[in-house]
Amino acid sequence: QVQLVQSGGGLVQAGGSLRLSCAASGRTFGSNLMGWFRRAPGKEREFVAAIRWRDSSTYYADSVKGRFTVSRDNAKNTVYLHMNSLKPEDTAVYYCASSTYLFSRATADFGSWGQGTQVTVSP
Repeated sequence: QVQLVQSGGGLVQAGGSLRLSCAASGRTFGSNLMGWFRRAPGKEREFVAAIRWRDSSTYYADSVKGRFTVSRDNAKNTVYLHMNSLKPEDTAVYYCASSTYLFSRATADFGSWGQGTQVTVSP
């Protein structure tokens, strides 16, 4: 099992930036892919971005492409989500997650989850 601890998030005005971090520990050798998801009030959890540990291949939802960047630091077993040009519709609880798949956008394919962190973007 992989343990994930998130940090970052908070309140920011529209157009601002935030960075989320996700530190992995435990059986990290079984993790191939790290994903970021979010759940807005009254909505289902949705895929935001993902990065593969082995080659840093990245994937983004259309809604964040060009504004969000996912990166990783293998030495620290940490993944980051850099969020720029934030919009009120980005307001949500953000989760990082670990998967043994090489790529997936499906929540069911991610077996370990962080505790979630609130991001609030004011108009």
